[in-house]
Amino acid sequence: MGRALELAAAAAADGDIPVGAVVVDADGVVIGEGRNTRERDGDPTGHAEVVAMRAAARAKGEWRLEGCTLVVTLEPCPMCAGAVVASRVPRVVLGAWDPKMGACGSVWDVVRDRRSIHRAEVVGGVREGEAARLLVDFFEGRRGGVPG
Repeated sequence: MGRALELAAAAAADGDIPVGAVVVDADGVVIGEGRNTRERDGDPTGHAEVVAMRAAARAKGEWRLEGCTLVVTLEPCPMCAGAVVASRVPRVVLGAWDPKMGACGSVWDVVRDRRSIHRAEVVGGVREGEAARLLVDFFEGRRGGVPG
């Protein structure tokens, strides 16, 4: 989670919502990392989780991320949760819960839906205070006219 928090801070420095993610393999080695890049790249799919999973798939040489863990500072949205299911990620470790768009248990539970082709374990609240503080500071800065 430490590296994901660093990536989240880097996203904020670029004016993107501070979310960072890493994918680790079964041995705990980081094989993909990402941060929000929507604003920087003008890409609506530039979410930290998608960026990290793309990098991990390139590193593995295949789209299936079986045996991997996605570690992300904010609960994945429906798009990112769908990518978790599609790529067969078995575990999601998240920092802060997202009461507006979360899709790993708070608003929706896409990754554990019994009708799905794949279900993932969810471990939430890891370094939640730090992850939430990055988000609060970012949005307070935007509302107060201070660069995010």
